[in-house]
Amino acid sequence: MRVFVAGGSGVLGQRLVPQLVARGHQVTATTTGPGKLGLLGQLGADAVVMDGLDADSVATAVASARPDAIVHQMTAISAAHSGKPDMKHFDRWFATTIRLRTEGTDHLLAAAEANGMPHVVAQSYASWNGIRTGGWVKTEEDPLDPEEGTKARPGADAIRYVEDRVLEAGGAALRYGGLYGPGASDDQVELVRKRQFPLVGGGTGYGSWVHLDDAASATVLAVEQHAKGVYNIVDDEPAPAGEWLPYLAACAGAKPPMRVPRWLARLLAGDVAVTMMTEGRGFSNAKAKRELGWELRYPSWRQGFRDGLF
Repeated sequence: MRVFVAGGSGVLGQRLVPQLVARGHQVTATTTGPGKLGLLGQLGADAVVMDGLDADSVATAVASARPDAIVHQMTAISAAHSGKPDMKHFDRWFATTIRLRTEGTDHLLAAAEANGMPHVVAQSYASWNGIRTGGWVKTEEDPLDPEEGTKARPGADAIRYVEDRVLEAGGAALRYGGLYGPGASDDQVELVRKRQFPLVGGGTGYGSWVHLDDAASATVLAVEQHAKGVYNIVDDEPAPAGEWLPYLAACAGAKPPMRVPRWLARLLAGDVAVTMMTEGRGFSNAKAKRELGWELRYPSWRQGFRDGLF
């Protein structure tokens, strides 16, 4: 197929493009500036510069590629785009990504409609943000948490927006867990090594992880199978922060994380960090494994943190 990867120069896009190419697909991948055109070319893609927030830029790029499938991987989470992670001001840190998941989604879908409506697969998110009622592990049937009254609310609204719009278009929304691997988790590892990533309260909040390579392989399957609906793209072992964070520290060669009470963490890092570390819900990958035939290289973050972090 001809596959158009919007956001192909991001950390996940750089793993996705070569997997698509290796399976015989013709890939057009976008980047926001000329600096990564050469890299995308080396990965086997036809590289183009595109501004996901400019409707004309998106329309031109998609029309030129004439794709059979569009993969929406546009974010601005990297330090180059949004600075270092800022949980206390989550809405400001995620501002451009929010626009890409709303305005950018609209531009891609408009371009798709103008070019015969190719199948669309879009990035969503499912790490710790399951609805904070009931059990600790959620399926696709469970709603995401609306994050009412927190700095994460605009981001949660944007996730629901991209899912709703893509599903209306007959596509698939892939809820990736916390991405880790080279380039995806470097900032977190740096904080862990500096002992600036503490356990909050009892560390009872659950989260789900997925290695970059596994997220990419699931995306390839969703493209090839013209998947429809929502899929949790996470590993086999959702776990509380009290388990995964000390293990991450050990794998990074760092001292064990410090512990801080909720009230202090709320002052220092804000409500979102406290919610994630104490009340977060993880996710089940049973549907993706069953319907897509997805097999993980790293079924657990335990193996992945040890062997695939760097």
